[in-house]
Amino acid sequence: MEVEILTDSTSYIPKGILNKLGINMVSLNIIFEDKSYKESEMKNEDFYNIMQEKGIPTSSQPSVNDMYDQMKKVVEKGNSLLCIFLSSHMSGTFSTANMVKDMILEEYKDAKIDILDSESNSMQLGFAVIVAARAAKEGKSLEEVKNIAKDNIKRSRFLFIPDNLEYLRKGGRIGGASSLIGNMFKIIPVLTVENGKTTVLTKIRTKKKALLTLVDKMVQDISKYEIGEVVVHHINCKDDAVKLAHIIKEKINIDIDICDIGPVIGMHVGPGAMGIVYYTKKDMK
Repeated sequence: MEVEILTDSTSYIPKGILNKLGINMVSLNIIFEDKSYKESEMKNEDFYNIMQEKGIPTSSQPSVNDMYDQMKKVVEKGNSLLCIFLSSHMSGTFSTANMVKDMILEEYKDAKIDILDSESNSMQLGFAVIVAARAAKEGKSLEEVKNIAKDNIKRSRFLFIPDNLEYLRKGGRIGGASSLIGNMFKIIPVLTVENGKTTVLTKIRTKKKALLTLVDKMVQDISKYEIGEVVVHHINCKDDAVKLAHIIKEKINIDIDICDIGPVIGMHVGPGAMGIVYYTKKDMK
């Protein structure tokens, strides 16, 4: 019996890695007034063009049918399944997965399914999925794979800065007062995800200094806890992300991958945002 991994589209794991590690994925949805799309089937550049024309859409969790089909195809083979999804504070995906698990167990009494709340999104979720998938490929048990993913979550951090606080305010992801004050005084918040929610780590006067603050915080963490892997995230601003990756490489002398943030998270944070996701070899939390 093998262990397989199921995640959702907000992990933003590059397709090459998904295929190499055999990671299964279920997609969240983007809903404009006249049309809906699966996030996994929508190109980022197309999304932001449509959003500029039609305004900020809404998003929805994966359908029960999609979740059921993804789980069923694994247990039908007699394999165990570890599901790792975005924060339960940010989406109903985790709750739906638990409901679908009960449905699967009614039909497949001996199925082995565990569901883990990553308490984050993007590549902070993605790294937990990747290390779990690597452990599964090594033949580790479901319990071992789950513990490895949970341990990675404790050793990871997601730091990011928005280009404009309006998206966070409209999406309800940060308090309205903080948004208005930030825009009025041109204060840039350095944001992170703690206990499954977006929170303000600190506030900086300029975007340039805010980016350097991201790097300094990462360097501070890895000097204490040693570096595992790092990725630079961006929302429709790849040239700026390349520059940030170069700054990081000069500091820590390792290659830095660059990863787009897709529509579901992108519409809440807005174009021009950048961030760093990394995990350490020792527990930070």
